[in-house]
Amino acid sequence: MDHYDGGDLVTPIGGNVKNVERIFEGLIWNSRLVVIFAVIASIAAALGMFYIATVDTVYMLVHLVHYADPTVSDVARKSMHDAAIGHVVGIVDGYLLATVLLIFGLGLYELFISKIDQAAASESSSNVLLIRNLDDLKARLAKVILMILIVSFFERVLTIPFHGPLDLLYLAAGIALIGLALYLTHASEEQKGRTQ
Repeated sequence: MDHYDGGDLVTPIGGNVKNVERIFEGLIWNSRLVVIFAVIASIAAALGMFYIATVDTVYMLVHLVHYADPTVSDVARKSMHDAAIGHVVGIVDGYLLATVLLIFGLGLYELFISKIDQAAASESSSNVLLIRNLDDLKARLAKVILMILIVSFFERVLTIPFHGPLDLLYLAAGIALIGLALYLTHASEEQKGRTQ
């Protein structure tokens, strides 16, 4: 039978409940380090996306060398122009996705593992990369994801054939909804700034 002597609870087998509790809590606390796998994977995926977008940029520029060739017909030049715009939008989309992955990885690290000392000490560090809590991470990711959606919308609009006034009305409605989303995002930031 356990007895209480005014200090820690002593068990008949001579163990100390506080030691077991301390060890268990240490195991629970250190289990947060499993997040390091998500951090490494996110940053590796971000590097991969930066690589893909950069290679796409190089290939696009190589193909545009012929754009100024006087022997190229106007139709071919227009086709090259339209293709280049589509590629640029895709490249921007790739870089934005890489940025999301980078912010996500850095944010997870700061939330679960440790603050990044170089980021806090650096004057050139952007506030985008400083994550104080889960709401900061969500807000930053939401902004970049919204930009990805806007770029994707723009990319789709470039390839959609317009057959009548109703198609243009749909386009205008889509643009208006994007404007509303940007306005609401900005308004929520201002409201958050006033309440802090």
